[in-house]
Amino acid sequence: MKYLVMDADGTLTDGKIYMGKDGEIFKAFDVKDGCGIKDILIPKGIIPIVITARESSIVTNRCKELNITEVHQGVSDKLEKLINIISRYSEEIDFSHIAYIGDDIPDLKCMIPVKKGGGLIGCPKNAVKEIRNIADFISDHDGGNGAVRDFIEWILFR
Repeated sequence: MKYLVMDADGTLTDGKIYMGKDGEIFKAFDVKDGCGIKDILIPKGIIPIVITARESSIVTNRCKELNITEVHQGVSDKLEKLINIISRYSEEIDFSHIAYIGDDIPDLKCMIPVKKGGGLIGCPKNAVKEIRNIADFISDHDGGNGAVRDFIEWILFR
């Protein structure tokens, strides 16, 4: 595995968006997910990639804390973005080197070719049915509550 691709809302967070009169106020992240990314995944040479449809300075700040440099927000076509990212690291797009974790319908467009290409698909316990149906791994945890860490450990230590 060379890349772990993650959605943000509902996967790295619990999916709740807390809004005040001036916009987004906060998001909740699980420290176990962060430790899994920063202290387990990155030292093993696996590149963490965040691709999300929403834009949030909170996600930017959390990714910076975790040394995630591939952070792509406001993305409407996640597959196109993923192919663009991978092409910067390799001349060949080999989906078998990709693990992808997400929770909702916008993730399907990436998950289906990754799975067909031999990559791994993971999801939080509270992912939508369509995602759970194609997942190789379903965490015992909801999004934002250790599901990403669960997937990392499953990938690396199974």
